Amino acid sequence: MGVFTLLQRNVKWRFHNAFTIIMTILQPILWLVLYSAVAGQSMQGIGIKNYTAFILPGLIVLVSLGTCSSSGIMNYLMKTDGSFYRVLIAPVQRSSIVLGQVLEAVLCTFIEVAIMCIVSLFFSVKIASGFTGLLLIALLVFMTAFFMAGLTYSISLCLPNEVIYETVMNAIVLPIFFLSTALFPADRLSGGLAIAVNLNPFTHVINALRALILQGNIVAHDIICVLLLLATMCVISFSWALYRLKKETSL
Repeated sequence: MGVFTLLQRNVKWRFHNAFTIIMTILQPILWLVLYSAVAGQSMQGIGIKNYTAFILPGLIVLVSLGTCSSSGIMNYLMKTDGSFYRVLIAPVQRSSIVLGQVLEAVLCTFIEVAIMCIVSLFFSVKIASGFTGLLLIALLVFMTAFFMAGLTYSISLCLPNEVIYETVMNAIVLPIFFLSTALFPADRLSGGLAIAVNLNPFTHVINALRALILQGNIVAHDIICVLLLLATMCVISFSWALYRLKKETSL
């Protein structure tokens, strides 16, 4: 049993529980359609012409957070039916188990981001940086989802049940989303709020995505810095997930 076998198994679980896809994509779509229409007029006064394009990067990150959070629920359901423990005793590397779970969340994130981007086309959203920018966006989405999937997998192995897990994830996801530049530019902030927003790593991910969508030029230095930040975060989250899984095996 390898990574792709586990990935296929997890994908089948996801599509057998398609409500997890619907629930995680519904809220960002509503933000994209309704909030951008309501708030877009007021944002034109501060120089934002297409507010839908402006908030799309933040909603891409929100989709990643939501999808990866829902993948953690899979562990609890698998523990309930015993399949989680059957995988543990199978002749498969622990890193392959983690990778299979993480890649499923990444794949689902790409599906939901693609749906949201298709919807955004009806609001005149275009990628100003062209095909190269599209590839960089895909790389940023992949690394963001990879980090979040590893983090949520680790947290799901730490907490006793899905009720506590959902409470903790809401306490993590909401501050990450609102204490970022997802809905507003950061240049008008000051004091402690500005510090909190700038310390949020997803602020820099959102800014990089926004630059690729709204601006025609690609600033290599900024993109490389964000990629290095995400690479470090991915290594940490994957290592923690692997550690938690090995600890689960030793119990």
